[in-house]
Amino acid sequence: MLYWLIKYLLLGPWLRLIFRPQVEGGGYVPDRGPAILASNHLSFSDSIFMPLMVKRKVTFVAKAEYFTGKGIKGWLIKMFFVGTGTIPVDRSGGRAAQAALDTQLEVLRAGNLAGIYPEGTRSPDGRLYRGKTGVARLALESGAPVIPVVMLNADEIQPPGKLIPKIERVRIRFGAPLDFSRYAGMAGDRFVERAITDEIMYELMELSGREYVDIYAQKLKTAPPRSAAGPDPATTALAA
Repeated sequence: MLYWLIKYLLLGPWLRLIFRPQVEGGGYVPDRGPAILASNHLSFSDSIFMPLMVKRKVTFVAKAEYFTGKGIKGWLIKMFFVGTGTIPVDRSGGRAAQAALDTQLEVLRAGNLAGIYPEGTRSPDGRLYRGKTGVARLALESGAPVIPVVMLNADEIQPPGKLIPKIERVRIRFGAPLDFSRYAGMAGDRFVERAITDEIMYELMELSGREYVDIYAQKLKTAPPRSAAGPDPATTALAA
């Protein structure tokens, strides 16, 4: 109930009025049945604007720490994630990634929409980075189609680290569903899962027009800072 109140009464109408979202290809999202919305990840606001522009509820997972904060700030953060339909997942320990996938599988098996960021983290510089194969396992185990979706300018509206977004028209683009039924029964095959993930990332690259870098974004984030005259950390990490 809180999800729909926030989306259609408390927050959604104001966001639509202020940011005037422009959506291309929204008709690719099915009116019923399970589907995986696989998106690039440029900004914290991605998890706000993309679900706002989909008629159906989109469920993401997030680390459980977002739901256990102290004080007024912690309560507000918790209420935001609860209100946006986000499910807490304990990401500590070796089974953390599997716990997130299991949660999303339950969402899909119930005939709902699951949202996922294949890169696993926000892009540090706006480029598109190598996808993790969790999205492929999700597609193979659920049999649900994958709908690629790109946030075209979220990093301009709210760059990482910025609390107050800039007032600018939000632009979102959905692509045609990707059907991976030809790989049915091949979940767990790492070569198949990599091929599926790369196909999804290629579609995100085509839809977004963003440069693709074939390394994990998290690896770049942990690379040494780039000096003024030094090499691009992405190049250094790729060679590592």
